[in-house]
Amino acid sequence: MSSSSLSATERLPFHDSELDVRKRVDDLLARLTLDERLAMLHQYAPAVPRLGVAAFRTGTEALHGVAWLGVATAFPQAVGLGATWDEELVRRVAEATSVELRAFHLHRPPAEGEGRTSLQAWAPVVNLLRDPRWGRNEEGYSEDPVHTARIAEAFCRGLAGDDPRFLRAAPVLKHFLAYNNEDDRCVTSSGVRPRVLHEYDLAAFRPVVASGAATGVMAAYNLVNGRPCHVSPLIGDELRRWAEATGHELFVVSDAEAPSNLVDLEHYFDDHVESHAAALKAGIDSFTDHGLDSDTPVGRLREALDRGLIDEADVDRAVRRQLALRFRLGEFDPDLDPYAAIGPEVIDHPEHRVLAARAATESVVLLKNDGLLPLDRAAGPRVAVIGPLADVLHEDWYSGTMPYRVTVAAGLEEAVGEVVRVTGEDRIALRSRTTGRLLGDTEFDVTDWGDDVVTLRSVDTGRHLGAKYGLLVVEEERVKSWDVHETFRLEPVGDDGGTVLLRNVLTGRYAAVDVVDGRVAVTAETPEAAERWSREVVRDGAEQARAAASAADVAVVVLGNHPLINGRETQDRTGTALPERQEAVLRAVAEVRPATVLVVMSSYPYAVDWADEHLPAVVWTSHGGQETGHALAAVLLGDAEPAGRLPQTWYRGDDELPHPLDYDVIKAGWTYQYHRVAPLYPFGHGLSYTDFAHRDLRLSSEVVPQGGSLDVSVTVANTGTRAGSEVVQVYARALDARYEAPRLRLVDFRKVRVGAGEAEELSFRLPVDRLAHWDVARGGFTVDPGDYEIVIARSAEHHVLVARLTVAGQSPAPRALVDRDTRAVDFDDYAAVALVDATRTTGDAVGPVDPARPAELVFRAADLTGAVGVEVEVARPGGAGLAWLEFRAGDRALGAVDVPVTGHRHQWTTVGQRFEEPLDGVHDLSLVLHGDFRLAAFRFTSSRPVDG
Repeated sequence: MSSSSLSATERLPFHDSELDVRKRVDDLLARLTLDERLAMLHQYAPAVPRLGVAAFRTGTEALHGVAWLGVATAFPQAVGLGATWDEELVRRVAEATSVELRAFHLHRPPAEGEGRTSLQAWAPVVNLLRDPRWGRNEEGYSEDPVHTARIAEAFCRGLAGDDPRFLRAAPVLKHFLAYNNEDDRCVTSSGVRPRVLHEYDLAAFRPVVASGAATGVMAAYNLVNGRPCHVSPLIGDELRRWAEATGHELFVVSDAEAPSNLVDLEHYFDDHVESHAAALKAGIDSFTDHGLDSDTPVGRLREALDRGLIDEADVDRAVRRQLALRFRLGEFDPDLDPYAAIGPEVIDHPEHRVLAARAATESVVLLKNDGLLPLDRAAGPRVAVIGPLADVLHEDWYSGTMPYRVTVAAGLEEAVGEVVRVTGEDRIALRSRTTGRLLGDTEFDVTDWGDDVVTLRSVDTGRHLGAKYGLLVVEEERVKSWDVHETFRLEPVGDDGGTVLLRNVLTGRYAAVDVVDGRVAVTAETPEAAERWSREVVRDGAEQARAAASAADVAVVVLGNHPLINGRETQDRTGTALPERQEAVLRAVAEVRPATVLVVMSSYPYAVDWADEHLPAVVWTSHGGQETGHALAAVLLGDAEPAGRLPQTWYRGDDELPHPLDYDVIKAGWTYQYHRVAPLYPFGHGLSYTDFAHRDLRLSSEVVPQGGSLDVSVTVANTGTRAGSEVVQVYARALDARYEAPRLRLVDFRKVRVGAGEAEELSFRLPVDRLAHWDVARGGFTVDPGDYEIVIARSAEHHVLVARLTVAGQSPAPRALVDRDTRAVDFDDYAAVALVDATRTTGDAVGPVDPARPAELVFRAADLTGAVGVEVEVARPGGAGLAWLEFRAGDRALGAVDVPVTGHRHQWTTVGQRFEEPLDGVHDLSLVLHGDFRLAAFRFTSSRPVDG
């Protein structure tokens, strides 16, 4: 209901557009009953007709175009947008997305529920791509926090629009915090020590929130240091604190069903009433729980109020944040909303098609080129486009429905004339050993997606075999559903491979034949009960590919992943190798056609070591949306410059990566910052068709104070014969650091287009605090005085210019530990230690990974002068055997404290021990934990400690 439609007597203060928004919110909030306010805490907030307040729901997926609502412009996956390194382009993509979202909001019915499609956009994802095996790798921008924050801020600004008062859409950052694994994601804990927390995981969120570009945040499914993210104190201590200066509060939403997970999966609380109350008090403003059923979660919150676990002020805080956002979205001022006139014609608008093509083109990365590219169009080459992704485009879970699909084969054919298209897939017939009948009365083309997982596509209909309704059916033209019914394993019986069992991946059950009616059901629980199938290879895919390549001048082999198979939401990849049959096709083609280009179309990096060694050209693109084929054709033919740069490291196949749950990027050696083995392709890598020279690196000062800043300038010259784009990457590294510093750290970047024979001077303003690290001794960021290098680079491994910089200031004193509390988690180094929660609401502690083995904490350069004893804060649930904490200074034993049983992991007590003689001097201090207990803090005392 607009204010202009009300008579003067009906007008209420919250309708007054001239009134301060905070006063309008307060007025509306005061008019809502308690039940109405409680109802607003659910994702689907009902209308309040008596006040003219419409229904409201949180969340529309808009990661790279509007998703789940039908046909909409499909831009490259987020990791592809990250590969552009182009903030303005990403802002324009988000702008087009939000314009289309406004059209859905205004002119299309919602997918479910009442009211309109939400203008709260659940995007972008700012989780860092620490591990390339993460199933949701495609959703993030990069492995680097500076790069991710810059691209994310641009995307947020594009979504929000530039009106000073109203939002076009309300961007929500996902997923807070340290979320980078899918397997058992709801019950795994990310162990994040303070340096990693502040320098890495929080560093991607902090600038975006502090800039005011984001309006909200979604909490993550996982736990951090033993505590679920939905009750994390970091929501208040960090997120909301960063937002204070923007003048707007963040609106924090839960992930789907995560509030219930606090009890059902995580068993962190005893009942749902307690857990929902804790989430609300921690800062969750909206509960995405139980789908359209708001009665259950709202009922839990109402009972929490009755039990005194929350009060009305807790409810009001959350509702106030929602209402403030709705005012910013123009809901209560439709006559003033500058975006209210957007029409339905903007969906799949021609200008958006052009933008989709540009985004797809700019995201293409040339990984290797020995001169084969660009292809010589004038020579009229016969081109064979080969592979399972040669003539198909796949949507991921957060894609919209593509309005059209330009495949790689179609794009090349449009540009050069007829091309040969072959999939290189084996064609097989499966015949029942029991009945002799052909499965589905058809032959199948088999696509290998890795880990022995395949899809089978009917030769007759082009549709996929699936397991539904307990039967085998051939129904779906495309694989796109949350539960993928169309993946199978062909498990050999015996050694010849001629007889197989057909096992559905989703259900784990085998195909069996009903001996009475011959129907094929997917019901067998064991191999013994499964039908035996005679597997006949009708066409060898590798031979098909070899023949096509032999008849061509150039082979373009398009390999990669399906975004909904293997690596995807809820499932991590097991490795980084290409699927076995895809690799075989590539090698078969290269054997007969040396002029072979490998195009990797994927959501994540692959270890393409063989291709890098044996092929003249390798190209990567994400799943680039509707215009993928035009984009790749333009780059392969030289109509466009390969302008993309890798947003994450591509590791070698023989490089043993850390465990997926090892979130300590420093100690584990994750990302270009800390990985010590040379990668296949480094972060920031990407070749060009022209040549660039970098010269004249200058610093405005070679010595700067702590807290100062400097200007860095460099000239980029295009020394080639064609215009091109270069991403100038500015890195820094500390020399002779007292802490384990990154090998290199990105501090700034800029993408520039330079004409042939032209040069451009670039200047970067570099605050010295970009050199800071988190000082665990002082609990804050600090820039150590000393020497640093400023590095101009084309990638994290290709450095072109280096300048020395000195930061002047007083060297840090030794770490003072006497007569002050020191948190156990503020160590410098450790071994066999797990990070855990101190209480359900706040604080971190440490415990042993394995109580049967000692665990160690190291505190370097610790001043122990004057200490006569030590006190420790410990918790020990119980258990057999002894538990004690040992203190050592170098090789010298200082003493030990026996740890008593406290009865619960969150029940803490303080015990102490007096040393035989006072301590003196600066030492590397070790704390060694023996047995099963937790340590939250310790304190060296200059007076008598608490008795042990």
